Amino acid sequence: MKRRSSDPVHVWLVMNKALQAIERYALGRIQRAGLGDSDFRVLEALLHKGPLPVNTIGPKVNLTPGSISVAVDRLYGKGLVTRVESAEDRRIRIVALTPSGKELIIPIFRKHAADIRRVLAEITLTELEQLESTLKRVGRRAEQLGRGEESKE
Repeated sequence: MKRRSSDPVHVWLVMNKALQAIERYALGRIQRAGLGDSDFRVLEALLHKGPLPVNTIGPKVNLTPGSISVAVDRLYGKGLVTRVESAEDRRIRIVALTPSGKELIIPIFRKHAADIRRVLAEITLTELEQLESTLKRVGRRAEQLGRGEESKE
């Protein structure tokens, strides 16, 4: 059976393989810098978004409530983040980078950003804009369909 190049299943396979290759490359470099994937994602979110409630970090970095708690505990134990109760609601804990956390994540993130730029270096600005737009549409559609499935259960 000959497949069409525009077959959605084939496009998904190509996209998935590309993402896996990028993740292996980028994650390997992050791990060699001394961080695991979830710790990197949490520290990067705090670097770019500032202090955040624990329950806000998880969805931003694709971690479950249990996993984000473990990650924050681990980072707190290493002295890379602080946890303080919110002044407005004591049930909420705000997580922030410590100076040593910031000192650690800044150079690692800079190298990561350079790695991603290196991976995408052969793609023109126009192609990058088109890819971003297309992936956003695909992501929104998948979320929309996922919400529809949840309401049927």
